[in-house]
Order: sequence, then C-alpha cells, then structure tokens
Amino acid sequence: MKRLADQSVPMLEHTTHGRIVSVPKGSRSLDPVQLNQLEQAFRQWAQGPPRADVRLSRQRILLIFLLIRYTGAKLNEVLALNPFQDIDFDRQSVIFGKSDTTPRAVQIPATLAQEIQAALNDAAFQKARDGLFNVDPGHVRRKFYEVAATCGFAKGLGGPDAIRKSRAVELMQSNMPLPVVQKILGHSTPNLTAAFVSFSDDDIRQVTKFFLEKESYRKTSARNTFFGKISAIQQADFQAKVELVTVGGDPVTAMITRDSLVRLGLRPGVLISAEVKASWVVLQKGVAEPNCTAENKFQGTIARINQGQVASEYVVRIADGTELCSLVTSESSSRLDLKENESVWVMFNSFSVVLHLD
Repeated sequence: MKRLADQSVPMLEHTTHGRIVSVPKGSRSLDPVQLNQLEQAFRQWAQGPPRADVRLSRQRILLIFLLIRYTGAKLNEVLALNPFQDIDFDRQSVIFGKSDTTPRAVQIPATLAQEIQAALNDAAFQKARDGLFNVDPGHVRRKFYEVAATCGFAKGLGGPDAIRKSRAVELMQSNMPLPVVQKILGHSTPNLTAAFVSFSDDDIRQVTKFFLEKESYRKTSARNTFFGKISAIQQADFQAKVELVTVGGDPVTAMITRDSLVRLGLRPGVLISAEVKASWVVLQKGVAEPNCTAENKFQGTIARINQGQVASEYVVRIADGTELCSLVTSESSSRLDLKENESVWVMFNSFSVVLHLD
C-alpha cells in the first residue's frame, strides 16, 4: 500500500480535553509523534509477510487502523462499513451509519482517500467486496496490541479506543474547534452555541478539510488560526471592517483594505480563516476585562510556557479549547510574572488579522 506523506509534528504536552472524551484519572493517550510511529509500525507489519494471503489479511487490519486513526471512529463503526459503498472518494469522506436516519460523514485527508481507493482496487480485495471488514473484533484488538508492543507502548495505548481518544486530543491540539471535534466523534452536543448551529453540514466539511490540510502541510508560520463565517462587513473610504464568528462562537474583527475586500469577494456568510502572528498577540494578567483599544480580546488560562533567552512563548487555552500563542520578550515576561494555569487575557488589534479565503 502507498505510504501517506510523513508529517513533521512537534512533541506536544498531553492534555485530556475531558469535554470530548471521558478520561479516567492517570490514563494517557499517544501524542502525534507516537501516533505517527505507530502508523509506520503498522505499515511495516502489513508489508512484511512473503505469503500473499497473510499480507492481504494484514493490509485489511492496516485499513481498519488508518480509518480509526484518522476519523476517530469506534471499532464497531469501522467494522460495520462497506468501504466500497461507504467512502465518498470525490469528497474524501467516510459515511458512518449510512442506513441510520442521521448518518455521520467524517472528512479524511486526500492522501488517505487516494491510498484507500488504490488498495480497494486490488483484485484480492475486490473478491471480498461484501465482507471486507467482516472481522472478529477480538482478533483486531489483538493485532493492534501486538503492533503497539513493537513500538514499546503499553498494551492499553495501542487499542482502538485509545487510538480514537488520541485522535481527539490531536485534533484539539491542532486547534480544531471543539464542536467540530465533537461532531467528528459522533458525540451528542446539546450545548452547542448558536453560532455553531448556523453552520451547515457542508460548512463543517469545509472547516474540517481546512484543518486536515493545515495538519498535513503546515502551510503557514502563523500559530493562531481561527475559522469562521463572516457575520458583518462595514466599509469606509479606503478600508473595511470584517467581523466573523468562529465555530466556537467567538467574534473576531479584522481591518482590511477595500481592494482586498473586492479581490477576495468577501460578503456575509462566507467561510474564511483568520490568522494572527504570535508576536502580535498581547497578554494581560488578571480576571477583569482590559480597557484598551484592542478589538479582539479572549480570556483564557495559560496551558504552557516555553522560556527562552530572548523571548518566551505562552500558550493560552480559551473557553472553547482553542490554544492561542503569544511571543513575549524576556523583559516583559519577567515583569508579568505569569505562571501555568493562571488566568490571563489574550488581545490583538484588528489590523493584525490576516484573512485567507481557502
């Protein structure tokens, strides 16, 4: 089977994001680097046997692993799939519960969709069209544990449930909005914001596609990315104020030129991403909302601090789970005396926001 493009993913501190998955105290999940290591181990394992029938059996297990790893689906959901019918290769999505009244479509990376399509074209797979994933769940779990053991991972970290949880954490760490992650995992979300409810299924598909592409290619150096829908545009002589509401319900304001407004064809209801460089993000200590000229203000909690000789990096998690990064000089860092888990305000000017129409 064709190998997915390797992703350069930094080692990230683990966070449970318990609002998405139930995580017992003391339990752990695989970080993105470990997930990639496990994926490569599965690929080597699947290609290893010289016998064609054994290799085919292992490639089927590999497909099951890849679907769980990139959709966050449950094992029983994947085993219930007919991949010849339940994967839309044109839209790069997997449809779970296709016979249900409310099926769930989950976007997958384009490279993975191409890989699965190529695998299904194999003559041996074609012979098993109606029962390709008709596999004993216990057998699948045992194979998952065996491959995880070759990586030195504890048995519990290699099971389908742990991989599903690890994918949820990975998506949150890539700043995918919480409601989108919940929808991908099939969680009921009775407390969704009004902003999220206004996003159609096609809107959510575009949001997911944006984050998957960002995850795969790392196309920008900007650390802080919001994805939302334009709610209002106010035009002046030379500039225009663009207001958008994120999937998590947060407002973001950007000031751009009228030329850019026309060139991008922006209008209310258009989906757009907004980026802010970490060096443009300002922090203020305390609980009370700052009285300042910054149009964009978010209250959050410091999740991580990376101290440097010249500048320090502060990662702040806001209410919907999005992580925002700020670069602060060492002098300012010493003066602020900020610590992890401390409440702060994250602020940036509307002129610091760059809009992208993807």
